[in-house]
Order: sequence, then structure tokens, then C-alpha cells
Amino acid sequence: MNLHTWWLFVAMAFVVSATPGPNMLLVMSHSARFGWRSAIATMCGCMTALLAMMCISAAGMGALLQAFPTVFDAMRLAGAAYLAYLGVQGWRTQVADAVDGAAQAARETAEPQHLYRQGLLVAASNPKAILFAAAFFPQFLDPSAAKLPQFSILLATFAVIEVSWYLVYALSGHKLSHYLRQARVMRVFNRVTGGVFIGFAALMATVRE
Repeated sequence: MNLHTWWLFVAMAFVVSATPGPNMLLVMSHSARFGWRSAIATMCGCMTALLAMMCISAAGMGALLQAFPTVFDAMRLAGAAYLAYLGVQGWRTQVADAVDGAAQAARETAEPQHLYRQGLLVAASNPKAILFAAAFFPQFLDPSAAKLPQFSILLATFAVIEVSWYLVYALSGHKLSHYLRQARVMRVFNRVTGGVFIGFAALMATVRE
């Protein structure tokens, strides 16, 4: 893999990572509600799942899912169900009228392990990431050179770009935190983000390609 190919990968990965999706929305939402430092646990959960799925893809899981569409559909529907669950949960979240009560409720649900687990499950909820990696990464590999070093470089590059965008979304969410001190605004924010998660779930459940 030459430098020109690597820069082409950087440009394409930059655009792909910037596209808003469930991962970015979750990071922004957690940053707005709990602070950007707490959202780091969410970012770690998302990246753990993404890196694992890309490594699984490199091991041939992408071809397996294509060969057995029933397995892929089961994983897709399970992921859609989890996103829908998060959406309904966000929509129904009770917000205290008092600012101190809302802050206390936020602290109680902001344990790093809880945020990490949510990030992990949201990122893992979309099996299309495996198929994407199986189709995307090989385009930049030199077939005449060893595959593992090239894949490691691409994976590390993608991770840096993805985390950079997580930070952008987290800081954007953090700027919203000032307005979320009002229970009315927090209620609207929860319902909007919950609705978007339900929308993502509907798309994942209905769009096959």
C-alpha cells in the first residue's frame, strides 16, 4: 500500500465517520447529559465493538453473513430492537422539575460501566458494519504485499479518525448541557434523541441493502 492509497483511505474514512449515526448520536447525547468526560466511556464502548467487528470481518465473517442471509437478518433485527428499546427508554425518561433533582438523576445513571456497555451494544447492534468492512478495506490493500500489516495500518487509521469525530460530537453535545439544566428543555431533548433512535431502528429493520 503506497502513500497515495493511504491518503485516499483517510479521505474516504473521514467522510464515512463524519456521517451522523447511532454511535455519534449516543456519544453526543451522553456528553450533553453527563458531561464530555463521562462520554469517554461511551466512546470506548463504541470503539471496542467497531474494532472487534472489523477484525471479525477480516477473519471472514462478512462472507459468512452474505452466504447465510437468515443469520444476518436475525442479527439486524436484534440490533434494531435494541435501538428501538433505547429510543423508547429515552422518550419515557422522567425528568425532575427541579434542576438539582435532574442533576442527581443524571449522576445516578452516569456510571462509566453503564455508559461503556451502552456504547458497546449500540455499535454492535448494526451487523452491516461487518459487511461494510469486508467491502471497504480490501479496496485499499495491495494484493502483492502482506495483508496483516496493511490491515493493521488501515484499522489504526480508521480508529484515530473515528475517535476524532466522537470528540467533535461530544464537544457539540457538551455545549448543549447549559440549556439542558431546564427540565423542559431536557424533556424535549430526550424525546428528540429517543425519536431519532427509533428512526434508526426502523431503517435498520426495513432496509436490507
